[in-house]
Amino acid sequence: MRGDLIRVLSSVEEKANELRLDGYEPDVVLVGKKAYEFIREQVNEEFGGGEEVLELSGLKVRVLEELEGDAVVIDSKALGLGLGGAKRFKVVL
Repeated sequence: MRGDLIRVLSSVEEKANELRLDGYEPDVVLVGKKAYEFIREQVNEEFGGGEEVLELSGLKVRVLEELEGDAVVIDSKALGLGLGGAKRFKVVL
């Protein structure tokens, strides 16, 4: 459904903007396997085809199975240097 895809994209953009306000430069969305399948299904339903999702809102997508139904927007250059640099949200409710 279009509403679910818009919700996910809005969450990605919201978390990316929060990171930017904190002085980070978000460049990657880590997505759980369950969340990725949900997003891919929504994109393919909206635009047709069976394409893989490589980017969301201009950020690279990487699948990390351990996140399951969640996703994390990160600044890959700052992650691990201290607190911050990542914002997590739920994709699959």
